[in-house]
Amino acid sequence: MKPNSIGLGLRNELLDAALAGDIDADFLELAPENWIPFKGRRLETLAKVAENYRLTSHGLSLSIGSQDPLDYAFLKDVKQFVSQFNVEIYSEHLSYCSHKGQLYDLLPIPFTADAVFHVIDRIKDVQHYLERSLILENVSYYASPAPELSELDFICQVLKRSNCKLLLDVNNVFVNSVNHHYNPRDFIAGLPSEKIAYGHIAGHHEEFDDLYVDTHGAKVKDEVYELLDYAYKCHGVYPTLLERDFNFPALSELNGELNQIRVIQKRHE
Repeated sequence: MKPNSIGLGLRNELLDAALAGDIDADFLELAPENWIPFKGRRLETLAKVAENYRLTSHGLSLSIGSQDPLDYAFLKDVKQFVSQFNVEIYSEHLSYCSHKGQLYDLLPIPFTADAVFHVIDRIKDVQHYLERSLILENVSYYASPAPELSELDFICQVLKRSNCKLLLDVNNVFVNSVNHHYNPRDFIAGLPSEKIAYGHIAGHHEEFDDLYVDTHGAKVKDEVYELLDYAYKCHGVYPTLLERDFNFPALSELNGELNQIRVIQKRHE
């Protein structure tokens, strides 16, 4: 994928526009879990979308930080799915979402040395099975259980020791910086450039002055675009995707947000 590629999350509400080729994006990102269970017409629809756009995947249930065993039946389905649709990227979240069963939320991994080693062993197992690098997103979180390391140190150690890549979600950095009182630019600058595979931006909700919630249901804030600009300044331009999960505006407005990413990228080419 070219560094200046622009993407949009593929949701059911956008399928008609994707089929018509009306989304001003280079790639569309989907959650494999939303497609793997289906056969027939739904997958035929996705194949038609793939004629217009390159597809990437961003999973929801790998649960890389869990104490539960890895779900190899699920990984088998993922491997088959990404091969079937020529999906070059499989990304997930640096978090966990299961404990003796699915918890249906993305929960923060404790920032500890033991957790680093636990996670890197699981990442290596996943990478070996899928025969590709795993790309993990820095997640938003609202509590940090018994931290021994900073969020930045934890992420950097996982990236270095596991040989995985980073999905840099700039909105998550911004939200976390408010909720946990750190400088988002220092955080961005401290990440290893060579590990950044691609990125996300999204909208969020400002519940209180000191509590922001990552919602993917609103327009991207100017402060997040400014932080994206700074990320490109630090690390160079990388493929970037706009996430929108609900409260969809008119397609022209979504395309306008995608164009804002292009404008920022062009400043750094």
